[in-house]
Amino acid sequence: MNLEKILTISGKPGLYQLQNQTRNGFLATSLIDGKKISVSARQNVSILSEIAIYTLTKELPLSEVFTKIYKKEKGGEAISHKSKKDELEEYFFEILPDYDEDRVYPSDIKKIIQWYNLLTKSGISQFNDKSSEEEEE
Repeated sequence: MNLEKILTISGKPGLYQLQNQTRNGFLATSLIDGKKISVSARQNVSILSEIAIYTLTKELPLSEVFTKIYKKEKGGEAISHKSKKDELEEYFFEILPDYDEDRVYPSDIKKIIQWYNLLTKSGISQFNDKSSEEEEE
């Protein structure tokens, strides 16, 4: 599974896997506890494959950031998202030295690390199926 079916829903904790489309929205399954929820088309939903991180030169897809964390941690979990702000920024700088510190906030770094840990706990380790297809074109 790649990031094209993984969602973040505003106001709800964690990440969700897209299941089925309904007349008024869609059904999703929580990666935290496996519960299915109905999501209205009016709710603010983001697909992880469409999220990018600002660097000093370009916007880097989230899948590539996850891949860098995966390589650094050799497939294991990253540091806790509950670590101190300075520790999170230092860790993120090791992964992505050219990230734009003015536009990537500590709360963004915290979410990225939390999402990565949740994905690895759920057994998802293929992050960049879409980006490797684009490179081949």
